Amino acid sequence: MRKTLREFLQTALLSLLVFAGLQLTIQNFRVEGSSMEHTLESGQYLLVNKLIYYRLDMEKLSRVLPFVDAETGDSKYLFHPPQRGEVVVFRYPLDPSRDFVKRVIAVPGDSVEIRDGNLYVNAELVKEPYVGNVARSSMRRIVLAADEYFVMGDNRPHSNDSRAWGPVKITDIIGRAWVAYWPFSDWKLF
Repeated sequence: MRKTLREFLQTALLSLLVFAGLQLTIQNFRVEGSSMEHTLESGQYLLVNKLIYYRLDMEKLSRVLPFVDAETGDSKYLFHPPQRGEVVVFRYPLDPSRDFVKRVIAVPGDSVEIRDGNLYVNAELVKEPYVGNVARSSMRRIVLAADEYFVMGDNRPHSNDSRAWGPVKITDIIGRAWVAYWPFSDWKLF
């Protein structure tokens, strides 16, 4: 009886650790709306990698690990920061209770401008093969701060994105789209 109880407790503890690990590293989301068509369709389900953009507070880490040398406010990404072209899920800046999915167009330090529907990042025309419908709109040039990302939907005329409400802060980015897994016929790896 003791052996069975011990094995049950070990299995339960292992299950809790696996569950906690999964909750910290991946999350599923449902795509709503047409802003990312034809890359993503409304009703699709995504797995999002939350660990890829995780930032380590090097100052706090240096207090615990003597071989880590860090200055005030110093942080490093565990893997890498969001990059141009990646599809990300983030908290909507005007209502943080809602999550949006868009494509990263520009990263900190970049300048962004739209002229007659043509996208320019750092004064260079960007070729966007993933864009289905182009909106023939314009936007004045802006320069992104050290913690800002410019995001847009792939279906430009039907996308509420950084053109309307500005850049997204790194603290609002939840993670990178990893797999569109449902419906299974639309399975896609990003």
